[in-house]
Amino acid sequence: MWALVVGEVFLGDRLLPLLVLALGGAMVVGNGAALFRPPPRAKAGELTRAPIARTVTMIGIGLVAAVWALASLVSR
Repeated sequence: MWALVVGEVFLGDRLLPLLVLALGGAMVVGNGAALFRPPPRAKAGELTRAPIARTVTMIGIGLVAAVWALASLVSR
């Protein structure tokens, strides 16, 4: 009885794909913002722009994670 209630409260078997979708989406949006709208002034010891290769790689990883999670949610 309690296992059913706890499973429904915490979204059951959909929790992990939803978390991966949120993380992947945040990686895409955050790195995209860093790439296309860098801060107007860099603080001391910080880079003026985000490194392009690392940023594009992180966008790709986030996009793959988000698409994979979305496909997992849709296929159920």
